[in-house]
Amino acid sequence: MSELAEKLAKLKTQAVSQLNDCGVSSIDNGLLDTLVDNLKLIVDNKDAILVSGTDPSELETVRTNFVVKKLGIEDKDKAASAISKVASNMSGIKMKNRAAFYYLVQKELGK
Repeated sequence: MSELAEKLAKLKTQAVSQLNDCGVSSIDNGLLDTLVDNLKLIVDNKDAILVSGTDPSELETVRTNFVVKKLGIEDKDKAASAISKVASNMSGIKMKNRAAFYYLVQKELGK
């Protein structure tokens, strides 16, 4: 297994653990694999693979770069509500895995 593949596998394992901690028992592995694969360019940047659930600028970045650009949802209030709900749901997790965060946001938005 290549070094990149190992890092992505670790990222996915962490995401699954955090999703389980958030009460997700049935994980859509296809969706999670896609989200993890989309993070392959930043997997070496520890700060970039984490989401700060309390930093407004970070949450705005999630909205613009993920919800708008990747999911195509332009409704700012709907996006902000979903992101806020996920941040609250994950509040007990100190280092929020970006793949897990995106997974929960996408599910919250019904995508």
